[in-house]
Amino acid sequence: MAIQRSKGYSMFKAFNFIFMLIVVFVTLFPFLYMFAMSFSSNTAILQGKVFFLPVEFTIKPYLRILEQKDFWTGYRNTVLYTVTGTAVGLFMTTICAYPLSKKRLLGRGLLLKLIVFTMYFGGGLIPTYLLVNSLHMTDKIWALIIPGAISPYNMLIMKTFFEGIPQSLEEAAAIDGLNELGILIKIVMPLSKPILATISLFVAVWFWNDWFYPLIYINNNIRYPVTLFLRNVIMGSQMAAKNGQVMDSGASVVMPQSLQAATVMLVTIPILLVYPFIQKYFVQGMMIGSIKE
Repeated sequence: MAIQRSKGYSMFKAFNFIFMLIVVFVTLFPFLYMFAMSFSSNTAILQGKVFFLPVEFTIKPYLRILEQKDFWTGYRNTVLYTVTGTAVGLFMTTICAYPLSKKRLLGRGLLLKLIVFTMYFGGGLIPTYLLVNSLHMTDKIWALIIPGAISPYNMLIMKTFFEGIPQSLEEAAAIDGLNELGILIKIVMPLSKPILATISLFVAVWFWNDWFYPLIYINNNIRYPVTLFLRNVIMGSQMAAKNGQVMDSGASVVMPQSLQAATVMLVTIPILLVYPFIQKYFVQGMMIGSIKE
């Protein structure tokens, strides 16, 4: 039997639909605009014709960016920082979240309170820099990875997920002779693929997009990530000199806006390509890891 919908319900549904369309438009517009600008000609950009779609299609901005040695050096560094940081972060988060999910852990309540405390109160930028410098980690990869190896937020999500795994499975494994480490590796982790994928995505996106801490801790531009290359393009510092050299050689001029847009697209695309493959784990991990029955 068909369910009769009231007029108020229909209006509410229409309002929600329009509201969601506005949200989608506001969210996608910057990305679509940058995409269109990166493939548009100088004339179209100067005349303000670019909006959603490329005008007078060209790939010169991409060719100009891909010619830069610093871009490829930054890309290589970013991949290294992201892969290493994600592996270290996932390992540290897992080995900390698993014991905290056990109610029999001595001092568990105090430890959880201290962890939550760090979510609201940090040590500050200057003390952290002094600590990193005293450990002789400045201008090294570990200055970017170790201070942020564990996120309290990620660890609490993973702890909640571990608490949802049936205790009977772990008890059966213990009877079969597995110790705590064996239970974690052979029982818990295979059942935790959704939350592991979710945390991996969180950590990877953080390291991929991070530019502030490399700016603070990295002094040698050979070790700069691609985000600092993007920053220099947007700020107009590094690329200004390079464009001058290119123009002196007689090459065609590329608008700064096109270079900025092309660089943004090249930096963003890898994350967009990875997300669809782990989307199902991401959604499931967020739902299960955030709500405990």
